[in-house]
Amino acid sequence: MVLRYELDPVADQQLATGISRLWADVTNAGGAVGFLPPVTPAETRPEVIMHFAAVSEGRTRQLVGFDADGEVKATAYITFNRRSLMRHWVWLYTVMVHPDLQGRGVGRELMSAVAEEVRGFEGVGAIRLTCRSNQGNERFYEACGYKEVGRVPGAIKVGEGEYRDDVTMWLTLS
Repeated sequence: MVLRYELDPVADQQLATGISRLWADVTNAGGAVGFLPPVTPAETRPEVIMHFAAVSEGRTRQLVGFDADGEVKATAYITFNRRSLMRHWVWLYTVMVHPDLQGRGVGRELMSAVAEEVRGFEGVGAIRLTCRSNQGNERFYEACGYKEVGRVPGAIKVGEGEYRDDVTMWLTLS
């Protein structure tokens, strides 16, 4: 499936509902996107609204993948560094593809679309992201050209006595 990607689409109720639903669906399918299951779209919505505010302030860019019916099926947030010494790279957050599309190449398509958009940002030459270990995320991002550049053991608590590493990945754009 090929999605239509749009950078910074209009942040209206329909988009908020679509992203909130996507975020809940991804989380409840086991995705490592900031929540633990079970979660509802109502619980993810405040985070969506916070992202919308960051986009409206120019601190973040939002890339959204829509299917042929205009439904939100993928998203990623690109955040600029405020410190002048780090403005040559951006953070990538909350990379999500609907669970029904997993294994069809849509994740790689999204990552390619992110890299293409970031290449167009003046003075930016790299993307940094973090991911939760033990879910195959490192392998996925490596397949998209990222390299593991750091790891904090046990930094993410996913349950009582259950921890995951926080893995830092880096992509140099050329």
